[in-house]
Amino acid sequence: MAEKIIHKFDVLVLGGGAAGLMCAIEAGKRGRKVAILERNERTAKKILISGGGRCNFTNLYCQPENFICNNPHFQKSALARYTPTDFLSLLEAHRIPYHEKTLGQLFCDRSAREVTSVLDTECNAVGARIFLNSKIREIKRTDLFEVTTEDAEFRASVLVVATGGLSIPKMGATAFGYDLARQFGLKIVKPWPALVPLIFGAKDQERYCELPGVSAEVVVSTNGQSFREKMLITHRGLSGPAILQISSYWEKGRKIKIDLAPGRDVFARMRESEERSVSAGRAALQGILPKRFATRWLELNTPGNWSKQALAQAETQIHEWPILPVDTEGYGKAEVTAGGVDTDELSSRTMESKKVPGLFFIGEVVDVTGQLGGHNFQWAWASGASAGRAL
Repeated sequence: MAEKIIHKFDVLVLGGGAAGLMCAIEAGKRGRKVAILERNERTAKKILISGGGRCNFTNLYCQPENFICNNPHFQKSALARYTPTDFLSLLEAHRIPYHEKTLGQLFCDRSAREVTSVLDTECNAVGARIFLNSKIREIKRTDLFEVTTEDAEFRASVLVVATGGLSIPKMGATAFGYDLARQFGLKIVKPWPALVPLIFGAKDQERYCELPGVSAEVVVSTNGQSFREKMLITHRGLSGPAILQISSYWEKGRKIKIDLAPGRDVFARMRESEERSVSAGRAALQGILPKRFATRWLELNTPGNWSKQALAQAETQIHEWPILPVDTEGYGKAEVTAGGVDTDELSSRTMESKKVPGLFFIGEVVDVTGQLGGHNFQWAWASGASAGRAL
């Protein structure tokens, strides 16, 4: 059997996604000899599919409050030192056109491939080497980190774990990063699927899932959090930006409340009028919600009569429609994984393990999870840059 090739580098980055590539670029700029080990056949696969192929690469209004973390202060340092403006400067240097879609969300004008192209070009410029199809067999630490793949061995004094979470397993997501953290004695905050559609119980599926594709702007709330965006009815439950946002905060067994007519008094005119009929009620609600949904909702929630008291009750129901989801669609449909390497284990300035010198964790594998709208990419850039600059 042929001996394995031994490669020596200053820095080994495990994972060629957004965080790993940014870390390699920043470390390379500082003269470090960097290798990126990517288990897939190409880097940055998640970037390519994000934002409908246009990559929602950051958010103009990204703040620490846009993230879920057991320590709400942890993300402040990295986000302050690598901002959306810093990433925009990188794109502008490569003349990549972009636009704001809504709520500060920035997208490529043409294709997500332009973001991956910028990252590849920058890696090449600093001499960072990318090893694709690198399936890791073993990692151990002596005086150096030794990473064994199927056909080679890599050695370095610094190991950066940028292996992502459990979301979208068909794109190669695994629990590798969590297992590695445990191997070195670091604590893990139990992961869960985030930014993910919710599934109705059987009764609600029967009532509403004949209306797939129907959407409306709503305010959805649970657990002290509220989001005003579009909601979409699916074949199994609810999706759309408002639902994806609230899903990260939803706990199994807890209801969500949906305001179907935010800021509107649906039955105001009917309460003042003598015409309080089913058709008048339907017309009032159809003026706000899609017709099929308004009709179905009234069929199921119509007051026994159309007295002023019954109208007041119906008004309350419209603004506080309670839904008890039975589950989420899981990691297969989740945009990100919440939970991960406990931030108490890491330096917030450098992302280095407090227990194991030279071991860093960045990006989605860490217990820092952004809301929808480019925040997770900004965390990838910021945490990657923090580690890369610290090496």
